Amino acid sequence: MDILFEQGNHLVARFCDLVKAQHGSDGIQANQFVIRRGTKGALIDPGGDLTYTHLTIELSRHLNLSDLEYILASHQDPDIIASLPRWMLHSRCKVAVSKLWSRFLPHLVSGFVASRAGSERWHDRIVPLDDRGQVLTFAGSEIWALPAHFLHSCGNFSFYDPVSQILFSGDIGASLGGEEGEVTDFDTQVQFMEGFHRRYMGGNRACRLWVQMVRELNPAIIVPQHGGYFVSEAVKKRFLDWFERLECGPDLLRHQDFQLPMSKA
Repeated sequence: MDILFEQGNHLVARFCDLVKAQHGSDGIQANQFVIRRGTKGALIDPGGDLTYTHLTIELSRHLNLSDLEYILASHQDPDIIASLPRWMLHSRCKVAVSKLWSRFLPHLVSGFVASRAGSERWHDRIVPLDDRGQVLTFAGSEIWALPAHFLHSCGNFSFYDPVSQILFSGDIGASLGGEEGEVTDFDTQVQFMEGFHRRYMGGNRACRLWVQMVRELNPAIIVPQHGGYFVSEAVKKRFLDWFERLECGPDLLRHQDFQLPMSKA
């Protein structure tokens, strides 16, 4: 566990090795995050069954699960939110996710919503995020949900904690391999980012709009859901400049990418 920020009653922590510790190379490295303010907590991108048990053990050292106020999901992928049924059962948290994906979440928790009473409780605990973003009240402070659509999901959000000034960027800035702590050499790190971003991001226009928003925000730290994070002004600038210029997803498609398969007969 890394403590990214601690001041007074406000703590932000990153859990970065739970998949690797339990399953070796069988799962993709993923970061999970908790914001604790006083006795209240918000959990960002908690993951799936690979992380649930050990995340709850680590989390219980800092937070009573009954005081978990939010689960914040940047998007709908299994490594983001597949453990949702357990969190719904063992805490009273609300789940904030894009309105595009909120209607699909009952597929993950069918047992929970099976009864009429369960269905009513389910709807009370979902916070469907508007496409333009949203400010969530949290323990006398706020958490901001910022649009990050098509980077890499059509309903995608980054989250920002205005107290610590940390931006949780989801898959934007993610690396598969390379540095898993603070990135100090962007030139070395980018080789572990390029392939993922070119395939999974939804086009340069979305990249440019997100970078414009983030430059205005000027976060102290940018922390992706996979791999290392960006702290120094020089490295953050290098990352944003690179992402702003990136051609990715549909930008790279050509006629030869859409051809009928050759018969083997």
